[in-house]
Amino acid sequence: MKKILLLFLLTCIVDYTTGQTMSTIPKGSLLACGEDKVLIIDPEKGTDSTAVIWSWSVQEAKADMPERYQKLLVPFDECKPIDNNSKILLTSSGGATCIVDVKSRKVTFYAYTPMAHSADLLPGGFIAVANSTHPKGNSLEIYHRSKPEDLLFKDTLYSGHGVVWHHEKKRLFALGFNELRCYEFKQKNGTIDLHLEYTDILPEDGGHDLSSVGGSQFLVTTHNGVFLYDIHTHLFTPFDKLNVPHVKSINYFPKKNYLVYTKAEESWWTFNIYLFNPNRVINLPFLKIYKVRTV
Repeated sequence: MKKILLLFLLTCIVDYTTGQTMSTIPKGSLLACGEDKVLIIDPEKGTDSTAVIWSWSVQEAKADMPERYQKLLVPFDECKPIDNNSKILLTSSGGATCIVDVKSRKVTFYAYTPMAHSADLLPGGFIAVANSTHPKGNSLEIYHRSKPEDLLFKDTLYSGHGVVWHHEKKRLFALGFNELRCYEFKQKNGTIDLHLEYTDILPEDGGHDLSSVGGSQFLVTTHNGVFLYDIHTHLFTPFDKLNVPHVKSINYFPKKNYLVYTKAEESWWTFNIYLFNPNRVINLPFLKIYKVRTV
């Protein structure tokens, strides 16, 4: 009887580490990360583990990088789709940044980045990383994806938490504890120059997430709120679609009025991904989720 019960339970367990092979991340999917995993989620498939269509764990990368990265890449706290959704750019507050190829499941770049909280691609194959509070962190760092672990540039940025390249303006925006910075980035013959153009002070402390809304606007989260920032007026205004504290990640598409976010509910993490229009909550109790990104 016990064997039959055990067999029944095993068949009822959903294997969210599907190992499914895909060349690119499907449009409309979500990327979620936390602990040692990153997931690709199809929100149309369900509101639990049945929605997970692909997953990857840092344990799969033992042959791709030095052994110490098994610890440095835990926990993941950023997961951005790059290269036409064929790769994922990941950061970890454990102390590292990496790029994972979705199809091959291989790591194609890695670097030691103390208390990393966000990263983004720059023109020419460069990578910007924002590092938070750590004796070797509190910084904005630049790497090239062809040169693992080769730090090319570093600027101080207290409690670095967000970094986004604005394609139209051709500027790099970096979020710190109480400020949002705008940098001009230039590169020629493999050399780079990062020039700070201006700094805007946040309406309150605790800068946490930075995401593009399109056009001239960003969303910025702090300890207690969410703000819409305009790069032309330099103004921060309360975001009327969401007024909750401790938002860890936010993604918004004005034309569709579509909103996806995570907020800290269990210390720094959550088991829930919140969607607005259509309204739903995706609950994944097997993973301490930090951020979610849209594809």
